[in-house]
Amino acid sequence: MSVFNDIRTAFSRRDNALIQLLLLNGLVFVALVLIEALMRLTGTYLEYYPNVVRQLQLPSDPAALLRHPWTVLTYAFTHESFFHILFNLLNLYWFGALIREYLGDRRLVSLYILGGLAGAVLFLLAFNLVPALHRPGGVSLLGASAAVTAIIMAAATLLPEYTFMLFLFGAVRIKYIAAVVILLSVIAINQGNEGGGLAHIGGAILGFVFIKQLQAGRDLGRPVQAVGDWITRLVTGRPNLRVTHRGNTTAPATAPKKGAVAKPEQEEIDLILDKISRSGYESLSKDEKQKLFRASQR
Repeated sequence: MSVFNDIRTAFSRRDNALIQLLLLNGLVFVALVLIEALMRLTGTYLEYYPNVVRQLQLPSDPAALLRHPWTVLTYAFTHESFFHILFNLLNLYWFGALIREYLGDRRLVSLYILGGLAGAVLFLLAFNLVPALHRPGGVSLLGASAAVTAIIMAAATLLPEYTFMLFLFGAVRIKYIAAVVILLSVIAINQGNEGGGLAHIGGAILGFVFIKQLQAGRDLGRPVQAVGDWITRLVTGRPNLRVTHRGNTTAPATAPKKGAVAKPEQEEIDLILDKISRSGYESLSKDEKQKLFRASQR
């Protein structure tokens, strides 16, 4: 069917990280909906469905986590409520597109994964170290909210003055959207959703630190990217490509460090700033926006 071909094509492209993240969340949600419907029709829902979800959601109980260690990641792709996944995917699409435009596909994926892990860590620490949060048998966490909150906070830290046009509110700067997201997370804690609220805050902290470290020249996403490259090689069987230059083994003194991105010259930045003053920020091309961001890392 063409639908399956479209999905396969989407995952085969290397420059399609945002769509792939959206699809992964959507496919897991659809699979759970179909499994639930089948089990209800066959009368096995109460007996088996909770165990299916248990394989994906993150438990606060350490013993259960040891039996299901993969859930520190799978929970961030799992939703059971339609409106839960709808709002998460909308935010992922809007803010993920911004991160992808400025930082690229690989850093978008790194932010999502690290945000999910940070949310899981804060959730686990809180429910195992804070006596007021202790629950007999533990509680569980699922949803992409922590990962998405990391992306929202990263966008707000990177481009605090960037504006979104919101229905009923008009133009709103990202920094205010991020502040509301944090406030809603605190409100969630007060209303009994301690796990979700804490996970959101963990993701927000990660998003902020990620951008600040990137601006300081340190990419916290490199381990995630390295693991992703290893998995890709394992699945595809393609080795790393290496380029060897013969006859000249001495690198020039001005060669950039490994992994560094060449920063634009001041003349280029001046031209970009002139363009902003004439036509506004939105008139910049993707390449010009990236040059402006790299210049801010100086």
